[in-house]
Amino acid sequence: MSKIQRWIDLLAALLRRHFPASFEELAADVPAYQGAGNPDSLRRKFERDKDELREFGIPIRTVTSEAGEVTGYRLAPKDFYLPYLSVLQDGQPTEPARVDRNGYRALTLLTFDPAELSAIVDAAMRVVALGDPVLSGHVESALRKLACDLPVDAVRANAPPVVFAAGQPATARDPGVFDRLGDALERRKRVSFEYLSMGSGTVSRREVEPFGLFFLSQHWYLAAREPGQPTVKNFRLGRISALEVNGSRPGSPDYEVPEGFRLREHARSRHAWELGDSDSVEAVVEFKSGIGAAVTAAELGERVPGSATARSFQVRRLDGFVRWLLALGDAVAPVSPPELVAEYRRQVDATLALYPEVA
Repeated sequence: MSKIQRWIDLLAALLRRHFPASFEELAADVPAYQGAGNPDSLRRKFERDKDELREFGIPIRTVTSEAGEVTGYRLAPKDFYLPYLSVLQDGQPTEPARVDRNGYRALTLLTFDPAELSAIVDAAMRVVALGDPVLSGHVESALRKLACDLPVDAVRANAPPVVFAAGQPATARDPGVFDRLGDALERRKRVSFEYLSMGSGTVSRREVEPFGLFFLSQHWYLAAREPGQPTVKNFRLGRISALEVNGSRPGSPDYEVPEGFRLREHARSRHAWELGDSDSVEAVVEFKSGIGAAVTAAELGERVPGSATARSFQVRRLDGFVRWLLALGDAVAPVSPPELVAEYRRQVDATLALYPEVA
């Protein structure tokens, strides 16, 4: 709370000024930067606060002289506050109640027509319908903020219910999973849970060392490895139940995250066929076309020695990988392993059965 109070005091000190202010001028308005402490220590605290606020997207600008010396810091209200929000009525924007002081008059006006506002609410309701407790909380918070200026509640009341297509049900999730995983990640404790396997459809008890959480393709995933295993696997949170955090030696970590592991990099390159809890297999595919989407797709794989057209992929989900191949049509052909070829043939036959006139 003391850090949050410093941040609030610093933001208030910056926003009340129309011109750049030095650290000494800002410190006069921020009690945490005053007192008998070491001046260098207080200045470092200010620098840390400034950098952390910038990481949150707050554009605190450092002003320098022609010689490159820092002369002050500034946060323009128009760069910090959202614009005034308005809805078109009879072709004219409704005027918000402007506050004619503290720089608010410099803010711009963003106007929505009724169809645009309805689309925003519809999209928000679809996200809520996914059943993810964290995303739902963010959406509800955003809608409450928009409702301060826009008639969001009226649009929301008239919005039709969200219905997912067959095969795309919203999966109920246990909100407590996030809290327990957050605790385990913070203390580096092993967790165990019941997991519904994507590939076999069976439920088994797993014990893993959590490395982090990431959101991809409408699902949350836990990046973790089994004790003693080098491979980091991904577990969909919607398939996790009965999660327990290791309660032994609560003050001591159970494992160390490898020094070279970066969650952002791990999550960034994931494809549907790479997301799964099973061991990966090497899939070899021949690319028979050198143009269009096939070229881009081939770049995702590794070259196979002795072949100019074959590429290899590390695959955890053959069904997802085959669906990706089918989208490329006759530009590709699976080569190995045999189970990949069989799954490809099965999905081709199942697709052709839906269109007998084509077959």
